[in-house]
Amino acid sequence: MSVNIVAPMPGTVSEVLVQAGDIVRADEELIILEAMKMENPICASRNGKVIEVKVGEEEKVDTGQVLIVLE
Repeated sequence: MSVNIVAPMPGTVSEVLVQAGDIVRADEELIILEAMKMENPICASRNGKVIEVKVGEEEKVDTGQVLIVLE
């Protein structure tokens, strides 16, 4: 069953820390999202494998936008 990791707020992706195929653990940082001049780590909600990274660095995202898909 796949899980979508979504943006909790609008912002700009400053760094993508994983790529498709990576195995991640719960609470591991996946993306750094810059919002209101603060860097906010976006973490895995559970252990899994990264199936797809849907955003790139410097991309602007909206609240609720899917950033990463985990299996």
